[in-house]
Amino acid sequence: MSVVKRNVVIAGGGSAGWMAAAMLSRLLGAQFSITLIESSEIATVGVGEATIPPIRTFNQVLGINEADFLRATGGTIKLAIEFNGWGSPASNYLHAFGGIGREQGFASFYHYWHRARAEGLTDNREDDFWQYSLNAHAARAGRFTPLEQIPNTPLPGLQYAYHFDAGRYAQLLKRYCQTAGVHHMDATIDRVMLDADSGDINALQLTSGQQLAGDFFIDCTGARSLLLGKALGVGFTDYAEWLPCNRAIALPSERLNVVPPYTRATAHGAGWSWQIPLTHRTGNGIVYSAQNLSDDEALNTLQQQLTGPAVAEPNLIRFKVGRRVKQWHKNCVALGLASGFLEPLESTSLHLVQSAVTRLVKMFPAPTCYASQAEAFNRHAQTEFESVRDFIILHYHLNGRQEPMWRDCQRMAIPQALAQRIALFKASGQVHTAADELFTEPAWQQVMLGQGVRPESYHTLADGLSQQQLGDFMVHLKTIYARTVKQLPEHEAYLATLNTHL
Repeated sequence: MSVVKRNVVIAGGGSAGWMAAAMLSRLLGAQFSITLIESSEIATVGVGEATIPPIRTFNQVLGINEADFLRATGGTIKLAIEFNGWGSPASNYLHAFGGIGREQGFASFYHYWHRARAEGLTDNREDDFWQYSLNAHAARAGRFTPLEQIPNTPLPGLQYAYHFDAGRYAQLLKRYCQTAGVHHMDATIDRVMLDADSGDINALQLTSGQQLAGDFFIDCTGARSLLLGKALGVGFTDYAEWLPCNRAIALPSERLNVVPPYTRATAHGAGWSWQIPLTHRTGNGIVYSAQNLSDDEALNTLQQQLTGPAVAEPNLIRFKVGRRVKQWHKNCVALGLASGFLEPLESTSLHLVQSAVTRLVKMFPAPTCYASQAEAFNRHAQTEFESVRDFIILHYHLNGRQEPMWRDCQRMAIPQALAQRIALFKASGQVHTAADELFTEPAWQQVMLGQGVRPESYHTLADGLSQQQLGDFMVHLKTIYARTVKQLPEHEAYLATLNTHL
C-alpha cells in the first residue's frame, strides 16, 4: 500500500531554511514532500559565522564530511571565544570549549583549584584557571588537530566548533537538499492564506498568482516573520530591558596572516565587536546600542579595528532582541530570526536553529493532531531560549566598565534565575545546571571568573586531599596539558592539510 506524502513548505532560505530542509529530507524524506521557497530579490542577513560544538553532530547526521565542509565554506577551527575588555577595559579571558581539569567525585575541578590557589599551590596569575584547559592552551598557542582523548590518560581531548562563511554553508546545504529531492522555488510570497475555520495556513500565494499549498509550514522569513508573526499573529517578547544593543554593522576584511583557532569579542564604549577568522577573509562586525552610539560613530570604531583592507561594503543591521511568544502555532513552526533573535555574543544563532529542527523532527505531528506536540515544543524552546538569554546577560551585568551603557547594565534588575546563579557562585563557587542545558558548569565558571567574580568559599569535598596530594594533582594536570599542546600541529598547518586554498 503506497503512502501519500504530506507537503511541508519552508518559507525562506538562508542558513535556517536550508538547515531545516536538509535535516527533514535526511530523516523524514520518505514520508514528506518538501518544498523550499525563497526570493533571490531578498537578501539574507548571513548571521552565524561562528558556531559551537553541536554543529559537528548536525553535519555528521547529514553525512557531510568535515574536510569537505571546511573546504566548501572557507572554514577554520574554533576552540574558544576570547573576551577583551569586558571585566575592565584591560581585561582578557577565554570561554574555552570542553571541560577544565579533572572532576573528582561530586565536586567540580574548580573547588580543588580554589583551595590550591588559596594555599599557594598554583601560579599567582590571573589566567591560572585556564592553565587546566587543553582548549585554552591550544587556542593561545594557535595549535589544533582532532584529538578525542589525551593519549595514555583518562582526560578528554579537544572540543571544537567552526568559523565558516554562512552564505557558503547555505549553498552547500542547498546542493545537498536538491540531490535529496527537495523542491526549490525562486519566488516572492505575496499573501499567506488561512483556513477560515481552523485558522491553519492553507497556502502561500506568490506574486505570480500561483498558490503553494501545504500541510505544514516552516517560517524562515527572517525578522519579518511573515507566517508566524504577521499571518498567525503570534506576539513578540522583547528583551531590551536586559540586552541594550539593537544594531550591528558587518564589514569583512582581508584574511589574517595567521588564522587563530578562536573568535574575538571585544567590548567598546557602547557594545562590542567581533572578529571571525576564515581562510579567505576575516569576518568583522560591531554590535551596539543606537541610544549610546550613532551609526557613523559605530562604523568609524569598526573601521579602526580592521586588521586589513575591507573587501565589501558595510552592512547595517537593525534588530530587536527577544523571541516570539510561541515558536510553534497552528501548523507552523518558525526558525532562526523568524522565531526571535539573541545577539551572537556566544555564537548561538545557528545552534538554536539546529536545536529547533532536531526538536521538530522528534515531535513531528500526526496529520490531524499537533496541539500536544506544539505545547511541548514551545515549552522546551522557551526554556532553551531563556537559558541562552541569561548566559548572554551575564556578560553585560558583570562588566567592570564605566561608560553609561555599561553602568546601566551593572545596576539593572536581572532575571531571578540568573541572579540566583550568580549569588550561589559568589557564595560557594557552585554552579547548578540542568541536564539538557546548553552551557555547562565550566562555561559559567569561566565567564564569572573572567569578569571578576571571586567566590567566598569552595566545596568541603576539596578538603579530602592532603596538601601534598592536592599539589601533586595540580602540577600533574598542568604538565599533561602543556606537554600535549606542544605535540599538536599549528592550526595553519592543519588547515593546509585539508587543501583549503590558503
